[in-house]
Formats: sequence, C-alpha cells, structure tokens
Amino acid sequence: MSEPAAPRPIWSSRALGAVEWLVGAAVVVGHNVYDVVPNEVLVLFLVGLLSIRWRSGGLPAVGLVRPASWRRVFAVAAAAAAVRIVVPEITYLPLLARFWPEPGAPAAAEAITGNLLYALLALLVVWTLAAFGEEVVYRGYLSLRGAEALGGGRAAQWTAMIAAAVLFGIGHYYKGPAGMLDSGFAGLLFGAAFLLTGRNLWTAILAHGFVDTVGVVFVYFGWDS
Repeated sequence: MSEPAAPRPIWSSRALGAVEWLVGAAVVVGHNVYDVVPNEVLVLFLVGLLSIRWRSGGLPAVGLVRPASWRRVFAVAAAAAAVRIVVPEITYLPLLARFWPEPGAPAAAEAITGNLLYALLALLVVWTLAAFGEEVVYRGYLSLRGAEALGGGRAAQWTAMIAAAVLFGIGHYYKGPAGMLDSGFAGLLFGAAFLLTGRNLWTAILAHGFVDTVGVVFVYFGWDS
C-alpha cells in the first residue's frame, strides 16, 4: 500500500515571489508617486535582506559574490556607464525636451557646485544609498523575486530585469516624465550588465557608481547644463 501523498504547500515559491514583487512595486509607487510610505530603498533593502536570508540562502542569491574575473566586471561596468552617459544626450533626450521639461536634479544638487565638502558627501551617498542600496533593491531583490514569480528561466530573468527597470524609472518620479524614461533606460543598462556577467551584482553597482560619480564631478565644476 502506497504512502499517502504529502500535502501540497499553500504557497509555492512562485506565488511568494509574485507577492513580494507586488508589495515591492507598491512600496516604490507609494513612496515616489504618492509619498505615503518611507523611502523605498531603505524599506526594501531591509525587507529584501530578511527575505533573501529566509528564503534564498543569503546574499549570493542576489549576485553579491566574488566574480570569476574582476577585469571583466570592471570592463562591462565601464562600458555600461559610458553608454548611459553618452547615448541619451545624443539620442532621445533632445527629442523628449520637445515635449517635457528636462529631467529634474536631486534636491540640493546645486549646493555641490564649487563646494568640495558637499561633493565628497554626495559621493558617499552615491556609492552607498544609490549605487549599492538601489542596485541591491532593484537589480538584486526585485529582479530575483520577479524572475522567481515567472519561473526562474533565462527569459524570466530578462523579463524581470525589464520590469525592475520600469520600477527604477518610477523611483525617479521627482525628475518628471523625461527623467523617469531616462532613469528607466539606466535601469535597463545596469540590469543588462548584471545579467551579462552571470547575475553578478557588483557589475551593476560599479556601473551605477561610475555614472553618478561623473555626475557629481560635472556638478562640482559647473559643467552640467
């Protein structure tokens, strides 16, 4: 006589992934569009770390691992950063400027111009909250849960990356429509760099940090338009 089948869990990993992704999307929209929840990076960073530790075995699940080749990671990150900096200026930003105002700058960005202390503080924020924090949240946690919800295959990973880029654009709602599209493009590049290096999150973190560092330098010297 065969053993009775074990009861099926009420929640599959795909269902949990979908729920977590939807909650994450709600937090992104709730903070940036409606201002009814705290900063989404701080909230989802903490929630994501708990979820990853509980369900996924730790930080390697989001790609925070030592790469097989740091040289390749730096090369891909630098290439993604260069595309992010150059391509928008010569392609879609001039077109978007015909319909919407130019992307807005972060609060107090003008205080960086000529002020070395502010510039150094900005770089600290760039490499912690922005480059590290946002990439853990968007390319790491939300992409992981999105791919999990979609089945976990290669197509699921790329689809989840695109969805995370859309949320990344919404995460820059303060920049206006052109700024959200521009940030969404950045999210696509960082996400592609992440996946093309075998889901190594350091690639996206470095690309993000390189881009924002160039931005801080330009603002400090007054070279921004």
